Amino acid sequence: MADGDSIPVPDPWRHGRGVAANPASRFERLASTWDDDFDPAQDPDPRTTFLDDDTQSILSKNDSGDVPFAVGVNPYRGCEHGCSYCYARTYHEHLGMSAGLDFETRIMVKRRAPALLRAALSAPVWRPQIIGMSGATDCYQPVERRLRLTRGCLEVLAELGNPLNLITKNALVVRDADLLARLAADRAVSVAISLTTLRPELSRVMEPRASDPAARLAAVRALADAGIPVGVMLAPLIPGLTDEEIPALLAAAAAAGARHAGYQVLRLPLGVHDLFAGWLERHQPTRAQVVLDRLASLHGGASDAAPGRRNPGQGPWAEQIAQLFRLGVRRHGIAAGWPELSTAAFRPPGGRQQTIW
Repeated sequence: MADGDSIPVPDPWRHGRGVAANPASRFERLASTWDDDFDPAQDPDPRTTFLDDDTQSILSKNDSGDVPFAVGVNPYRGCEHGCSYCYARTYHEHLGMSAGLDFETRIMVKRRAPALLRAALSAPVWRPQIIGMSGATDCYQPVERRLRLTRGCLEVLAELGNPLNLITKNALVVRDADLLARLAADRAVSVAISLTTLRPELSRVMEPRASDPAARLAAVRALADAGIPVGVMLAPLIPGLTDEEIPALLAAAAAAGARHAGYQVLRLPLGVHDLFAGWLERHQPTRAQVVLDRLASLHGGASDAAPGRRNPGQGPWAEQIAQLFRLGVRRHGIAAGWPELSTAAFRPPGGRQQTIW
């Protein structure tokens, strides 16, 4: 090396990952500083590991009016998709892991999920109601192709006729069209494909291991052709980056056969804010401050979790987004929100009599 030549600094961004950092969990009193000393040249592509989750129950409950179901099923904790903005990143901190790289490289797998779901729905106290899948991490992340835990859960739901709201950003959902069609015959399923952008180059760095936009739209078409009620969820809409695409997103969804649509505005709870801000500085430096300022305006300067405001936000930017969405669904004849599902087809296992409330 000639005198005066500078030593190249390794790029800290990992190939195929949504974030570059691995900050300590906010619940940990002792923190490792390995990431501060990280040498990308030695470990440019951290491998994904799958850890058995010995959970004893599979149904999670919520009382939020912002979510269209009170009971959820998540076969996985953590998500290979690695979406830089994912609010569920903070859940990994409750496991003693980081909301950063740990979230997308250390995946907890609930191998007993189908058996646990069957046991829960077979209990005499179970009241048939809508179950949500992918309320936290995506139930069709890449490892599902091999483990088939989501499919196992769908087999239980289809057999018993229990209604399901399912949302995913992975085209792998088409694999299970046979089971979804069985639920559709009972008016017991609705599928939403999450759409964030039509720009593959943006999706590739923002959601590095999710299906690209064209594949998601093809999944909408395949499910619609199979007679399955399918729509799109524009989530998250990022003000100053993707909200301008609302008309085009809804037009593309309608052309693919989407029957319904919804949207959520990005919010950045706790440590996700710094992770996403780092992503913006890396990949959208000219828009970074605009996006963060608009998000602060939408959520009152913080990550507003108040019921009714968490998803749409508030203020002028929120109203502009809402107007674009209302105009789009009206123009393309798409229903706003999730379709109504029925519990009438629920078939208690073993022929037992259903408890009456």
